[in-house]
Amino acid sequence: MMKRIFLAAILATFAAGSALADDTCESKAVGKDGKALAGAAKTSFMKKCKADACTPKAVGSDGKPLAGAAKNSFMKKCEVSA
Repeated sequence: MMKRIFLAAILATFAAGSALADDTCESKAVGKDGKALAGAAKTSFMKKCKADACTPKAVGSDGKPLAGAAKNSFMKKCEVSA
């Protein structure tokens, strides 16, 4: 029962955080000249920004950072939802 409550809290935090991360990444996608990025530059920036936003969240239930396949799976899901 406690695990379900904890998981629900993590998922709620994750959902709120991913919505904020997307806004932040979109607003940060600006070049050195102050103009909005476009094309491949924007795509690359958004991918890196989303990965950077998801990396601190890649932590297991024991509090240790995820590694290997677990981390890859988490990052893939996080970046899609972000």
